[in-house]
Amino acid sequence: MITPQLPLGLRAPPDQRLDTFHGQPEAVAALAAAATAGGDWLYLAGPAGSGKTHLLLAACAAAAETGRRAAYLPLAGFSGHLADMLPAQEGADLVCLDGLDAVAGHGGDEEALFHFHNRARAGGATVVYAARQAPAALGLALPDLVTRLGQCTRVNLALLDDTGRRDVLRARAARRGLDLDDAVLDWLERRVDRDLGSLTALLDRADRASLAAQRRLTVPFLRRLLNGDVPR
Repeated sequence: MITPQLPLGLRAPPDQRLDTFHGQPEAVAALAAAATAGGDWLYLAGPAGSGKTHLLLAACAAAAETGRRAAYLPLAGFSGHLADMLPAQEGADLVCLDGLDAVAGHGGDEEALFHFHNRARAGGATVVYAARQAPAALGLALPDLVTRLGQCTRVNLALLDDTGRRDVLRARAARRGLDLDDAVLDWLERRVDRDLGSLTALLDRADRASLAAQRRLTVPFLRRLLNGDVPR
């Protein structure tokens, strides 16, 4: 049996803060209200790479900074065990539940989430859910759970376009004291998966490697890194 624990995964990287989220200021404002003032219950819906996890972790960090107790739970990692895990989150002021898609079709988990939702509402907590699709499209078997989720304020997230991704990479690099010129960005977009997660993961890896090698982040250096000629 998994031992319930709280909080989970709240050591968010410095880049995952509300003020570093690019685009959709209305989403940031809604998360800020939920984190610091116990605002509306939220349901974040958007494709992979649209920033759901970033916003949830950022909200937890913002809540903690104001002295509120926050909990983050990635549901996919606890499939089949939500009856054990969810009660441990009920003491938090803010509970962020990521990857709601993983619950669909698991009767025990759906029921556990339904009862948690009701208890959290009665207890005065604020809950933020995140999933790739709207509640009615998740394939949940428990109609009452679909109804409860549908009562949350929906925040629809979209993928960044090319310009937005480049802005994120530049800002992330600047916080590390790196200067990404257009040649480096062009090269990255041609040779690496264009989703933001892959690009930022490579940037983090390149940052560590360039610091260790005392080298500037250039196209030749990145080429050597991807070819395995630079130590990780």
